[in-house]
Amino acid sequence: MASISPTTSFPFKIILGSSSPARREILADMGYEFIVMSADIDEKAIRKDKPDELVKALAEAKAEAIKLKLHGDCGPGSDQTTLLITSDQVMVSKGVIRERPRSAEEAREFIKGYSDDRAFAVNFVLVSNLSTGATKGGWDIPEIKFKNIPDEFIDRVVNQGEMTCVAGGLKLTHPSVLPFIIKELG
Repeated sequence: MASISPTTSFPFKIILGSSSPARREILADMGYEFIVMSADIDEKAIRKDKPDELVKALAEAKAEAIKLKLHGDCGPGSDQTTLLITSDQVMVSKGVIRERPRSAEEAREFIKGYSDDRAFAVNFVLVSNLSTGATKGGWDIPEIKFKNIPDEFIDRVVNQGEMTCVAGGLKLTHPSVLPFIIKELG
């Protein structure tokens, strides 16, 4: 497997269309250089009943909003191929779509709902080649099974805030959360 060194020069430019620290971390950990642009859309104005349709619609809306901001600066005729990556995620627990919680109380309710139960992380990632107009997207929907999550842990996490400002109200990759996950399938 080829490794990416810090001096590697890529034949393309990447725009990450997300304000998510977790998404920035993923690309940075992979060694990619990229710029970040936020779509600044009203996500609550986009509604779908099915979680897979919702995350796809949100990722597409983010891509369109960023393309408008760029005013064709990266389109055909540009010196370098530009890839735009947008995505969205929701959690589904007990058949209910859970986006980013609007309050500490809602975050607490979401996390309590996962305790001794399971949830699905519904993700959609869209890659748009701004130079050619081609797009490709796909879903990842792992099932997460949780152990009992004690009230003390929930209170601590909710009071800290940093781990609850994500879809579903709980940053699943945080080391302090991992002991409460039995397994991730998918």
